[in-house]
Amino acid sequence: MELEFEPGRNIAMKIPAHEYESTVRFYREVLKFKDITGNAAGDTPKFEFGDKVLWLDCMPGLSQSEIWLEVVASDIDKASEYLKEQGCHRRDEIEPLPDGFKAFWISSPTNIIHLVSSTGE
Repeated sequence: MELEFEPGRNIAMKIPAHEYESTVRFYREVLKFKDITGNAAGDTPKFEFGDKVLWLDCMPGLSQSEIWLEVVASDIDKASEYLKEQGCHRRDEIEPLPDGFKAFWISSPTNIIHLVSSTGE
């Protein structure tokens, strides 16, 4: 099987704490995007964004917002080796992933963070 990549379903916006509430309000009240946030206290706000999900994560200590993207790989182990051969830098230190979640972090040449996950997830 040949290794394939495709866009994932998730887009994460990492937002500095001092801009967080106004950003959530912008998507919820100004643009009126469909809010699909869970009901539990502390759930991360998330919105339908076409066929994607836009997550709004509060990041204390961040000075400006960042966009993080998900890429889905047909074979996560082959993807890891291939991306390493292509000079992509693993960035697993930036955010822990749940135990058993078949994924890892990389950065693009312009330092956009990508979650590379398995099609089985």
